[in-house]
Amino acid sequence: MKDIKIIIATHKKYQMPQDDMYIPVHVGREGKDNLGYQGDNEGEHISNKNPYYCELTGLYWAWKNLDAEYIGLAHYRRNFVSKKGKNKFECIISKEKVDKILDNTDVILPKRRKLYIETIYSHYKHTMYVEPLDETRKIIEEKCPEYLEFFDKKMKSRSGHMFNMFIMKKEILNDYCEWLFDILFELEKRIDPKQYSAFHARYLGRISERLLDVWIEKNGINYEEVRVADMERC
Repeated sequence: MKDIKIIIATHKKYQMPQDDMYIPVHVGREGKDNLGYQGDNEGEHISNKNPYYCELTGLYWAWKNLDAEYIGLAHYRRNFVSKKGKNKFECIISKEKVDKILDNTDVILPKRRKLYIETIYSHYKHTMYVEPLDETRKIIEEKCPEYLEFFDKKMKSRSGHMFNMFIMKKEILNDYCEWLFDILFELEKRIDPKQYSAFHARYLGRISERLLDVWIEKNGINYEEVRVADMERC
């Protein structure tokens, strides 16, 4: 059986999967009350950036501090599922099923979300201030221009793997996180999230959702899609 750990990013007490593959992680734990979960403020961390980076403070903690062959990220209200049923918590994918899927691929991603009418770029523009996304393109052009055509292609696309959810082989996660956080830290320097309202200050977490496919497609990473369930939606 493979060594697989999936963190469940949460900011509140919530029903959690019972499989020991899952680790509930209190994101933004720095300065907050103890929920009884693993905090993202231990070891090397960016917990205090949670209002801007969202679940990525949990990802950063896992990247820097978690030792496992495969590492994944899910959410307290969104989980990978292997079946349908009235009790969604009984449908959350098990370690045995994840292990079997990983026999044939290095990465598990959510089912692709289709936008139909809008592109990835226009959907972001109609939801958030677009200037940080435009600045992201400039940073990619400067830091890693070999990714630029894939970024432009993704912005024109009408579908993508969203929610910052995945399960990856640790070596692949290392490469992805080094690339991702290098871009995001530079973006934060150029556009101070403190100038925005709480909603728009989360642009770093939102933009990262759009960057996952850019990295996956540029590097030709093989993956398999698994359905995601919203645990709060009937």
